[in-house]
Amino acid sequence: MSTPGAQFDPVWLDRMYNNRELVPDHARYFARWTECSRLARQNLDCDLDLPYGESAGEKLDVFPAARGRASKRSGAPVLVFIHGGYWRSLDKAEHSFLAPSLTAAGACVVLPNYDLCPAVTIPEITLQMVKALAWTYRHVAEFGGDPNRITVVGHSAGGHLAAMLLVCQWQQWAADLPADLVKNALSMSGLYELESIMHTPFVKDDLRLTPAQVLQSSPAWLSAPRHGQLYSVAGAEESAEFLRHNKLIQTAWCNQVVPVSEALPGLNHFSIVDALAEPTHRLHALALQLLKKTA
Repeated sequence: MSTPGAQFDPVWLDRMYNNRELVPDHARYFARWTECSRLARQNLDCDLDLPYGESAGEKLDVFPAARGRASKRSGAPVLVFIHGGYWRSLDKAEHSFLAPSLTAAGACVVLPNYDLCPAVTIPEITLQMVKALAWTYRHVAEFGGDPNRITVVGHSAGGHLAAMLLVCQWQQWAADLPADLVKNALSMSGLYELESIMHTPFVKDDLRLTPAQVLQSSPAWLSAPRHGQLYSVAGAEESAEFLRHNKLIQTAWCNQVVPVSEALPGLNHFSIVDALAEPTHRLHALALQLLKKTA
């Protein structure tokens, strides 16, 4: 199961995976996301910091579908967005800006947080997301969402978590959960094998990945999901390693399970998040396509 990245030197790995170095104006993205997210929470109907577990990071925000697009009787499709940050940074509060265009399109949007490395491990974060999705299934109807129409979308580390949720054995977690709790997933700039990440200098001390955790938490090394499909996309301007990951999951899980594996022109590791919020962009259309598949 050895991967190309694991065979290369540390300088090369940092160059491939350090997206803040690859996108020099990354701070401008974060500042804009923060301000636009503040305005979204100010202007939209939302319920913030709802606990789905006991720890400080186990909270989520819910943005119901725009009025007139869905009702509590009929139920709206649910889009759960998981933020990136190499499992060690960023926050749901910086991603509320995604909600306006998605709720306007009729989706109920759920933004979960999770505790960050090194306080927790990646397998522990994965289980936190299982808890968040179980909470969503049990409670989203209270916000007008349909618990039987859940799609998960994630960016970067969140894309890894979205893929992991698609292969989750839900009924082993709790008997009241359906085997196909997550109907579909969309992974943006996702990471599908963690052996390369385990050896990447700028993150390895925070992530503290072990070989056993790499085996346990690499979607491309797990059996393909029995239910649902994964759409995998990356920005065409991302590093060769992110483009490799994008193709790797389709090869590992097959074209039927991963019918979309695209490098989107003109996008880098951060502008791809903006594209999800842009109603005229193909990435936004792909997300809505997955939501419609749940009907």
